[in-house]
Amino acid sequence: MTSLDERFSQLATDHAPGQEVRQTCSDLASLAIGSALPGRAVDFSHGDVDAFTPAPGAFDDFVNGVQMGGKRAYTEYRGDASIRLQLAARLASFIGAPVTGDDDMIITPGSQGALFLALAATVGAGDKVAIVQPDYFANRKLVQFLDAQVVPVRLDYLHGDPAAGLDLPALEHAFRTGVKVFVFSNPNNPTGVVYSQAEIARIGELAQRYGVTVIVDQLYARLCYSGTTYTHLRAVARADHPIITLMGPSKTESLSGYRLGVALAPPAIITRMEQLQAIVSLRAAGYCQSVLQGWFAEPEGWMAQRIALHQAIRDRLYRQFSDAGIKTRLPQAGSYLFLTLPPLRVAPVDFVRLLRYQAQVIVTPGSEFSPHAGDSVRLNFSQDHDAAQNAASRLIAMIARYRQ
Repeated sequence: MTSLDERFSQLATDHAPGQEVRQTCSDLASLAIGSALPGRAVDFSHGDVDAFTPAPGAFDDFVNGVQMGGKRAYTEYRGDASIRLQLAARLASFIGAPVTGDDDMIITPGSQGALFLALAATVGAGDKVAIVQPDYFANRKLVQFLDAQVVPVRLDYLHGDPAAGLDLPALEHAFRTGVKVFVFSNPNNPTGVVYSQAEIARIGELAQRYGVTVIVDQLYARLCYSGTTYTHLRAVARADHPIITLMGPSKTESLSGYRLGVALAPPAIITRMEQLQAIVSLRAAGYCQSVLQGWFAEPEGWMAQRIALHQAIRDRLYRQFSDAGIKTRLPQAGSYLFLTLPPLRVAPVDFVRLLRYQAQVIVTPGSEFSPHAGDSVRLNFSQDHDAAQNAASRLIAMIARYRQ
């Protein structure tokens, strides 16, 4: 049993995405080599909603929600019933599995809120929880905060192509030895790999055999690039098995400022999540819920264009880093590149700070996503194309400057 201070210290948010203001640079003068590199500041720790503006009609939907007043301000704790019903048909079509929207869905304050509620509804102190490494930074931290036991399962993403590279024998061993919950992201954050149909089918089969609840974060499931086949776990798993699917419009649709997420799960789990949400935040912001009316109903061709623009940036940056001899894998979905740094003359965490200090480029340390990924950094390339390309050139120059 960890102490309260220990549990909070494990959250360690100073280097989490979006916390670059805490990456102080005042003590780096003795480590710095060379002069500053000129160029526009680029924050690769999250997407640029000025470069990729929110989905059309979102603000109008928000205003309409405001104009509805109390009717929209004080929805059910699990979210407005009419919006859930509207979303149910769209999500069922996208996922390929039934969704009623009544007792199997909850609207949350962002997909991050959905993740917390899902884990808190299924994990108790001392429970074993399998997590993928590397994977979304909050998975490990929330499991530890809930005083549960992390059981890591490695993802060999650099060599898994065309599969994601999940160690399925290790996953089965973890399940066999008492894991209660398995949580993972698909597409994977930070690497951008997508689990193959065979991997998803095997996860579903093993979860059913060993009675493991599975939480799958599908935040980037709409942003899949050409040649990628996406398989929804909810569509291949047995209908009576506890699968919790997390989604939201914050990333692909650039609606992060509205803080909206959705979780799909069996009714008993949704009830638990609602009970907790009623205490923690009451509900997702009522007026903001109105924005979900346009989700999966964007103008024809809008999503295809957004994917094409991201793919162009992905391809350009991938070529830049590959030509410079920096190891990464071509993302199959999402907006992340996960670079493996060569041996440097400074510690990777110091390099991240030097990168901001000397090149005005902000990245997220790989250690946020796995204790084994300390020599990696994550870039969110949902940015202005030219600015991202220029920033990537400065990153490459900085690697050359500090390379052993």
